[in-house]
Amino acid sequence: MASQEYLDKMKGRQEYRNLWHADLLSAPSADVPYCCLAFWCAPCVSYLLRKRALYNDMSRYTCCAGYLPCSGRCGESKCPEFCLCTEVVLCFANSVASTRFLLQDEFNIQTTKCDNCIIFCMIGLQQLACIFSIIAICIGGDELADAAQILNCFADAVYCTVCACMQTQHKIEMDKRDGKFGPAPVMAVPPMQQMSRINQPIPPAAGYPPPPAYGQTYPPLAYGQPYPPPGYPPRNI
Repeated sequence: MASQEYLDKMKGRQEYRNLWHADLLSAPSADVPYCCLAFWCAPCVSYLLRKRALYNDMSRYTCCAGYLPCSGRCGESKCPEFCLCTEVVLCFANSVASTRFLLQDEFNIQTTKCDNCIIFCMIGLQQLACIFSIIAICIGGDELADAAQILNCFADAVYCTVCACMQTQHKIEMDKRDGKFGPAPVMAVPPMQQMSRINQPIPPAAGYPPPPAYGQTYPPLAYGQPYPPPGYPPRNI
């Protein structure tokens, strides 16, 4: 049975309330050149984004950002750059997902229903293409094999497109973190990542305002403005 601490941390991550600066649908139009770069040079972009997510401090690097059982057991401390290169080439999907989790845990960012729908559709197409390929091998027939091949190509195209959009989303979020959209609040480098996502302490809302109390509302704020705004007293509940 899962411990109470385990359940509390899982519940805490489900209650993230901050949003990505750009969702998966709007990320490509927000930075078209970078999205194209992420599509054609995906492993290189994944390498650069992970390094940037670690504040360019490779001594903090752990394989797959500490979210998989193999993390910390691959000799990362001796040659982190080589290990990261291996990760983005051999485990590209995990490298993109790990960078995403790293940013979400650092800034308490939730995954919206729209983003979840896109990711689930991508995974579903991959699974469907795999099933059709197995059926085509078992039953045979040129028409079925051609249909399975077409479905595989379509699933791969969707996969590459979604990963490019996701990496663009990560880049835009780090641009926001680094103050490229205007004055950014002072933020300290987060503590060293733990061996697994479950074992990480729930981070504070670094760089993001906390949600208002129940029944309390605040006027819209510009990014970086103190929260709540000066002179706006909290409402007594």
